[in-house]
Amino acid sequence: MADFFKFEKMDGDTIQILIAMIVYMAAVIGIGVAFAKKANKNSENYFLGGRSLGPWVTAMSAEASDMSGWLLMGLPGVAYWCGLADAAWTAIGLAIGTYFNWLIVSKRLRRYSIRANNAITLPEFFSNRFREKNKIIMTLAALFIIIFFTVYAASCLKTCGQLFSTLFGTSYESMLIVGAIFVLLYTILGGFLAESASDFMQAIVMIVALTVVVVLGTIEAGGIGAIIENAQSIPGFLEFFGMGNPTTENGVQLVEAGKPVFGEAKEYSLLSVFSMLAWGLGYFGMPQVLLRFMAIRKESELKSSRRIAMIWVVISLAVAVFIGIAGRMLFPVEHLTASDAESIFITLSKNFLPPLLAGFVMAGILAATISSSDSYLLIAASAVSKNVFQGLFKKNASDKQVMTVSRLTLLAITVIATAIAFNKDSTIFQVVSFAWAGFGATFGPLILFSLFWKRTTRAGAIAGMVSGAAMVFIWKLGISQLGGAFAIYELLPAFIFSSICIAVVSLLTPAPSKEVQEDFEAVKSGAGLGTDEAK
Repeated sequence: MADFFKFEKMDGDTIQILIAMIVYMAAVIGIGVAFAKKANKNSENYFLGGRSLGPWVTAMSAEASDMSGWLLMGLPGVAYWCGLADAAWTAIGLAIGTYFNWLIVSKRLRRYSIRANNAITLPEFFSNRFREKNKIIMTLAALFIIIFFTVYAASCLKTCGQLFSTLFGTSYESMLIVGAIFVLLYTILGGFLAESASDFMQAIVMIVALTVVVVLGTIEAGGIGAIIENAQSIPGFLEFFGMGNPTTENGVQLVEAGKPVFGEAKEYSLLSVFSMLAWGLGYFGMPQVLLRFMAIRKESELKSSRRIAMIWVVISLAVAVFIGIAGRMLFPVEHLTASDAESIFITLSKNFLPPLLAGFVMAGILAATISSSDSYLLIAASAVSKNVFQGLFKKNASDKQVMTVSRLTLLAITVIATAIAFNKDSTIFQVVSFAWAGFGATFGPLILFSLFWKRTTRAGAIAGMVSGAAMVFIWKLGISQLGGAFAIYELLPAFIFSSICIAVVSLLTPAPSKEVQEDFEAVKSGAGLGTDEAK
């Protein structure tokens, strides 16, 4: 056990990095302590912050909780490995999805969640929206949330373990456990308000870290022109309709005369473009983002939030892609596998920043990880405590009982997520891509139909959720194996199939009750929801 937590002897630079990260973590804990009293007042405060978020916190926490370490490691890694196309089209799809989610979903969802008996979780909203009595929609939605978010949380804890073990020379497993304990205690302590406030701080850390690293890297490379010239020298590397093609042996890129070897550029088809753009569809079904829409204190502030969110997203995504392109020039043979390429941001930070500042930049990765994992844990816990325990088994449960079940659920999910992440060679990030598709196809079409089509029925809602989730599995594990046109991202066909099922089943079943239709019309007009909500 002593060897399990044994650190290698750290030099002065590593100690400075550690100090910077400790300061950051102390600040995060301080936020949790500050919000603990208000968060634990009742379950609405704990799970939705009492609908008190301002526009800045709403926008920044929504984006930070969504991007995770993927923004600082995954996206630059893709750009470093095979060039612009995959990374850029994915980023463009995410930016478009972010914009339309804020533009068309945010206002109607906040308004409708109040009308739907003041729903404070996504399963509760769906259930109350259709005024169901046997809670089938609520149960199914809660089940999907628990499954997908446990995997998401595992990926975040895995990132924590890899970051700390790389920096401080101790075992991955021990750092995974330390990270899991920290995230669990923090989430239990402060709930949604603390999570959102810390996400706001972490969003700032993330964008500052990205910007500082890309500026210093560009200067070191001799300017943007030199980076572009180098990228253009690699076949397909700087093309929107072509891809760099690393020549590999057993998954490791070959090196000749100190330079990485690339083959002829790969063709990047229009189908591939649509496949990557489809990532944006996932936003319509992302619970951690949708909850921010429900939690903002005033509907009229959503417009400001949208502008703030878009500025942050566009800058962050663009800089993350450019870091990968620049990194390929600055450290061409440093990372010779696709998975190792995801460490290019860390490599740039450690080489171009003083140790203390590098520590704060490393905190940017930690920020992204924590901001996502606490969101995932909290939403999954609410699905169990509010929607399963109180919604199905003990409808008269007190707030105290709900909070107790929530904390026990947080513990159980953290243990399971840690077990999933324990194998450091596991392909967690591939599973996360699958989980993103799962959420997007399971909840995305239903959100849009529930908010904007009065004829949507309860049966249609159930059909849409089940068919969307099922098609993700069927396409990923079966149809995509046929290759060619079928090898597209499973979210796109699953999203379309779910939408068709909702529409067809709704038209084949009796129209919604008079009360459900009256709810829809009231939300559409803003009647009876207060002055601000009617705007």
